[in-house]
Amino acid sequence: MKQIYAILTFVVTATFVVSPALTRPFSGFRADQLPVPQIDPPIQPEGYAFAIWGLIYAWLVVSAVYGLFKRSDDAAWNKARVPLILSLVVGTPWLVVANASAIWATILIFVMAATAIAALLRAPQEDQWMFKVPVGVYAGWLTAASFVSLGSTSAGYSIATDAQGWAYLGIIGALIVATPVLLRAVAPSYGLTVVWALVGIIVANGIANWTVSALAAVGILILIGLTAATRISSAPS
Repeated sequence: MKQIYAILTFVVTATFVVSPALTRPFSGFRADQLPVPQIDPPIQPEGYAFAIWGLIYAWLVVSAVYGLFKRSDDAAWNKARVPLILSLVVGTPWLVVANASAIWATILIFVMAATAIAALLRAPQEDQWMFKVPVGVYAGWLTAASFVSLGSTSAGYSIATDAQGWAYLGIIGALIVATPVLLRAVAPSYGLTVVWALVGIIVANGIANWTVSALAAVGILILIGLTAATRISSAPS
């Protein structure tokens, strides 16, 4: 039954989207969750940036509904649905985990990001606005968020360096992951979503922490340049 993947995608998308209403809100790790409290760590974007989840939830629902009724047995969609389903299954309880354990939340968000990226790389070329674009936004935000979680947690346990050092490492790490994904996937929605997160980091740090802001700005220029270059190279001649 080829339709099972479309059905599962719809079901796990629904559980993923509904889950925030069934658990305590999460706006960063609480002071009591880490040995060294991380209150507004420099790796974390300004609060407004997290509003992108509204777009992610809505677009994933539209994609799942469209896929269920229009591409229920499409082999190309099914190939990409498998890792997306895994990502959403892990993502459904993520808020519960994040409110309980910073370490496990960090591990799980990397699993979510890896499987979302796998879905993006397998995304069908037809109906891009119905699958590749929304999954690109989802995967792009998770790429950035996974390194925000890693930086906050590592600084909270005083691993290797402090919060400032992990801000540098987190931005660089996100760029190291995002660059090859962007080049291979040719997905502007992915690159621009990581840019959105980097802009949020600049807004959060401003000139008061200009070195972090400057590194994020360099990352933005790199990703915008790569996004433009890949679009030009992939355009039909």
